[in-house]
Amino acid sequence: MFIFSQFKPTITTTLTLLFFSFLITSCSPDGTNTAKTNVERWESQAKAITIMRDEWGIPHVYGKTDADAVFGMVYAQAEDDFNRIEINYLNAMGRLAEAEGKSALYRDLRMKLFINPEVLKQHFDASPEPMKKLMVAFADGLNYYLYKHPEVTPKVISHFEPWMALSFTEGSIGGDIERVNLADLKDFYQGNKSATLAMSKPFPHAEPTGSNGFAIAPGNSKTGNALLLINPHTSFYFRAEMHMVSEQGLNAYGAVTWGQFFIYQGFNSNTGWMHTSSGADAIDWYEEDIVQKNDGVYYRYGDELKKLTSQVINLPYKTDTGMKTKQVTAYFTHHGPIVAGTDNKWLSIKLMNEPVKALQQSYLRTKTTDYDSYKDTMRFHTNSSNNTVYADNSGNIAYFHGNFIPKRDTKFNWSKPVDGSDPATEWQGLHSIEETVGILNPATGWLQNTNNWPYSVIGDTSPKQDDYPAYMATFPENYRGVNAVNILKDKKDFTIDSLITAAYDPHLAAFDALLPILFTQYDLLDDAGKAELSKQIEMLKGWNRKSSIDSKATSLAIFWGRELREQALQDDAGLASYKMRNITFDQYMLEVANNIGILSLKVAVNKLTTDFGQWDTPWGEINRFQRLTGDIVQPFDDSQPSYPVGFASSRWGSLAAYGQRTFNNTKKIYGTRGNSFVAVVEFGDKVTAKAITAGGQSGDPLSPHFNDQAELYSQGKLRPVHYYLEDVKKAAKSSYYPGQ
Repeated sequence: MFIFSQFKPTITTTLTLLFFSFLITSCSPDGTNTAKTNVERWESQAKAITIMRDEWGIPHVYGKTDADAVFGMVYAQAEDDFNRIEINYLNAMGRLAEAEGKSALYRDLRMKLFINPEVLKQHFDASPEPMKKLMVAFADGLNYYLYKHPEVTPKVISHFEPWMALSFTEGSIGGDIERVNLADLKDFYQGNKSATLAMSKPFPHAEPTGSNGFAIAPGNSKTGNALLLINPHTSFYFRAEMHMVSEQGLNAYGAVTWGQFFIYQGFNSNTGWMHTSSGADAIDWYEEDIVQKNDGVYYRYGDELKKLTSQVINLPYKTDTGMKTKQVTAYFTHHGPIVAGTDNKWLSIKLMNEPVKALQQSYLRTKTTDYDSYKDTMRFHTNSSNNTVYADNSGNIAYFHGNFIPKRDTKFNWSKPVDGSDPATEWQGLHSIEETVGILNPATGWLQNTNNWPYSVIGDTSPKQDDYPAYMATFPENYRGVNAVNILKDKKDFTIDSLITAAYDPHLAAFDALLPILFTQYDLLDDAGKAELSKQIEMLKGWNRKSSIDSKATSLAIFWGRELREQALQDDAGLASYKMRNITFDQYMLEVANNIGILSLKVAVNKLTTDFGQWDTPWGEINRFQRLTGDIVQPFDDSQPSYPVGFASSRWGSLAAYGQRTFNNTKKIYGTRGNSFVAVVEFGDKVTAKAITAGGQSGDPLSPHFNDQAELYSQGKLRPVHYYLEDVKKAAKSSYYPGQ
């Protein structure tokens, strides 16, 4: 064990010891000393674990067994931000209303249509023994943290149980279940049945979800080693950095979602994996033909009527006078739960729900040793919402499209609800890895995915859309994908640093398409109209379409684009038309620019002038990074310190995604999602990496690691990763075992 700091008793630790004294003298009703047994077990396991924190506060957790590493890593997570752990599990188990009140009832109902504690307990009992040990260690680590920190008051969960890990297994920021529209769900179960699925309008400036992954083959790298870009785009602070090591072959580093015990996006010394949101259709909606009878509710299936099953779901919620409970009778067909509908046409949803296999896949990938072993983990087929970009120390690079893609009859339009009464709409098994879009060691020497379709994964020689069913890939190309192909296709000498430069390429490809339309409109104006906007058009024509802190043209172009988008989203007829014509929203935006480009530019000029005193304001004065509190939803304040940021929203093609908006009547715009974690890894005889996390490791504003990475983050500068023990020991600022 590596002890770098001495234990010093404090008032808090004295109180903890008194509490411990009480626990070890208490007995359960049957006379057994359960509390003493638990505490002794926790203490014993904790002393087999070492947590070393480097100069950035990042925990490097060492244990003899994998279970030790899990115990230590969840303990370290809780030290950094227990609140986010608990919130994630309240959400995953459908218990948010117990903390937040009645407003969260239907979010809880949505989760409880799929998450049943009694079923999860059965799954836990049937789990493979190695996974059971890890789930026990997960619960023990969190419970030991709460035991050692009596000053921490959980909102709801004062005791974690091993089966709870099965409620939150996949790690994505928005799981499959969240595709269910809450307004539809509420209307249906309150008796106000809507005619169709409600499609909420997106917030005009909401950042597109997703991530970037690049892989570079040895032939395209300067050192002859494979390289991997790991760049999830999530809400800031949704994940933390973590390093977990055991004597059983575990040595994984990367981004971990708060409360989970596996590295979600990261690497070990042999393999690296990056998940991007997938457009593979993994979910289907079934329109059920409902027949009401005296003895219950039935639905047509083929030539018969089948009775819906029902379940009374209890929804506890907090009030000012204490806890209350709402009961909802939920209905299910063999396809899945009913989530919307009219009086006689109800909608059910079918999706992947195999928590044990999902947790196995998520954990076992962190211990893979080569391409074949990684591919074996993909055969669980439970990473349902993601593509994977992969690289390893044997020089392999690969792309896996989706991981759960049901086979369907292609005569149906699976982008819409299908007839649940027709047996031909049943799934016909799953597509194997070999049947889906995939790439291994392409001749290009590179591959990429930016949540775009897979038909540009390696540029012009990519797999062809016509060779696959329409449901294989539903996302279109995006401007990040266009930019990624352009910067990767002609470069042969990548290094870690030049791949970082590529990952932060500031070109905004959307304006390559949008601005020529504006310039054409300008040329058609009369002399007076041209005079009014001549300075702005001159600036935009001279712009290299790269965002930067000092660029005034970036501000003008983005405010113009934001106004176009806002007007487009307010046009119900236009939105309906583009969907009917089966064109993308980006294509629709080109039409909007052709119609109101000049008018929107005038509005943008006026807004910039009103908010910032002049229309030609540098982008960095407007676009800022600020972290003031540890709240889940961050406040922002123009009067408080912040950092200028040169990159922009991914909707304009910015690879370094920075989703921003105004808050609380601010004039400046502040980032809330996008580049939450960035790492570039080089595989070789030894693995080398650099990384950066938005803000810092800790969620505590009083911690020195709350905002210590903010300046580097805002500049797109990555810091070295400490991976090998000798390097970790040199960088360590503290070393301790859990509870010390």
